[in-house]
Parts: sequence; C-alpha cells; structure tokens
Amino acid sequence: MTAPERPSTLSIWIQAARPHTLPAAVAGVVVGLGAGLAVGADLRLDTALGCMIVALLLQVVANFANDLSDHRRGADTPDRQGPVRVAASGLVTERQLEMAIAVTIGLAGLVGLWLVYVGGVVLLALGVLAIVAALAYTGGPFPYGYRALGEVFVFIFFGLVAVAGTAYLQALRFDALFVVAAIPPGALITAILVVNNLRDIPTDAAAGKRTLAVVMGKRATQAEFGSLLGMAYVVPPLLVLAWIAGWSPAGGDAPLLPFVLLPMLTLPMARPLLDRVRGFGEPRELNLALQGTARLALWFSLLFALGLALAGVSLGWQA
Repeated sequence: MTAPERPSTLSIWIQAARPHTLPAAVAGVVVGLGAGLAVGADLRLDTALGCMIVALLLQVVANFANDLSDHRRGADTPDRQGPVRVAASGLVTERQLEMAIAVTIGLAGLVGLWLVYVGGVVLLALGVLAIVAALAYTGGPFPYGYRALGEVFVFIFFGLVAVAGTAYLQALRFDALFVVAAIPPGALITAILVVNNLRDIPTDAAAGKRTLAVVMGKRATQAEFGSLLGMAYVVPPLLVLAWIAGWSPAGGDAPLLPFVLLPMLTLPMARPLLDRVRGFGEPRELNLALQGTARLALWFSLLFALGLALAGVSLGWQA
C-alpha cells in the first residue's frame, strides 16, 4: 500500500491560512466603510485598502497561531471533526509556523504604519491589541479561548474594533453609529466561532480546552447561536426606526433609509443554518453550518454596508 502523496508547499500554507475563515475578516471592514459613508465621509481608498489588508493578515496570524498552540496543547487530536491542522498532521514544523507568524505580523505592521499616520496613535494602540488578541486566543500565558472568553474577544475585535476603526479612518471622527453598525457583523462572526466550538465540544473537553460551549453544553450553545443571529437581524429595522424618529438631521425625510433593510434579504440563508445547528447528529455535520454562517456573515455585511452608504446620501450628515 503506497503512502498518500504529500501536498505541495503552496497548498500546505494555503491550508494553514484557512481561506474559508477570511470572509470573517472582511465583513467588519466592509461595514465600517458603509458606516463612514453614512455619516457623510468621502471614501478614502487608501485607508479602505489598508484596513482590508491588515484585517486579512491578522486573521491569517490568528489561524497560524491557533494551529501551533492547539498542537502544543494537544487539542488537535485524530478525533477532531474539522479540517486538517498542519502542525498536528506533521505537514509543517513548529519552527516554520513561528516564522510564518512573525513574517505575517511584520507585513501587517508595515501596512498598519500608514493607518497610524492617517488616524493617529489610537490606531497604533488598536493594532497592538489586535495582534495580541490574535496570538493569545490559544497561546501565551492566558489563552482566552481556553477560558470561555473567545466569543467576547471575537465580538470586540471583529465587530467593534474592525467597524469603528475602519469608519474612523474614513471620517476621522467618531460617531455613535459606528458602534451600532458593529453589532451585526460582530454577532454573525461570533456565531461562526460558536458553531466551531459546538462541533468541537467532545474533543475540546477531552483536551481540557474550556470553551464557552464546553462550559454551557450543547443546548445552551445552540440557543446562543440563534440569539446571535437574532441580534444581527434586529439592528437594521431598529436603526431605520431611530432615524425616522429623529436621530439624524433629515429625520423622516430621507427616502433612501429603507435600503438599510437590505440585509433582511439574507433571511432565507439563516433559516437552514438554525435548523442544522439545532438538529445535527454527528459533529462533522456542523462543518456545512460553519461554512454557511461565514457566507451569511459576508453577504449580510455587504448588503448592510450598501444600505448604510445609500442612507448616508439621504441623511445628508456632514463629516
């Protein structure tokens, strides 16, 4: 019997980067651009592209770091139901992953310097915190992913930081809208992690990885997933109602406000995900829900960003 052929070096590193997770990095940035346009800012392609590149690179850093740390802690066992991990499978060495992490952080830092130049020292602080969060999910002296804090940090960095940071670099000022707009992408991207951790409850519990799913159990985690999707879908209509009630100079005279409801078109994508998460049998069945939730987060965010931008035309806010 012949041994399976070793994948090419390029395919190994693509696998390590986990390209299916990259829509999560894009979603918050896209909504941040829409939020910036909604408050009257002109589109700045330089900072928009910079935010996109940094977000993608930091997602790759997190994926490399998680692969390495989970391997060292014994969390990636042969019983794991998710995609193959390159360190645990012996496709790359720990040293190679360490070097890849360092190079990717360096690239993100180079692009980030331009964002700091435009936005000031606050962007430097956010960038450093984002790098630490990417590395510390399963690594370092306090791996928060092992202490039921993963959802909190994902919501903060993929939602609040990504959206508000991107919008700030567009408008060069802060607006309460940026926080409100961050809720849907933050909730949906957190839902991706919830599905992942729900699938991995048996292997995580055996490895001592106390995710929130391990702590709460299957039923509560299924309810958490539904609550996060509900949180995302309630924001657009509430935002329209708030604007109609006078939370803008235009008040109810802004004819393009209904476009903020564009994300509701993704509801047919959400229902099958809820059914699968509630009714799965084997953990591997959640791999499809994981991919579907990532697609939902991206499409919802694209439509929400478009709706925010069109609403900004009507609202006539001044940056």
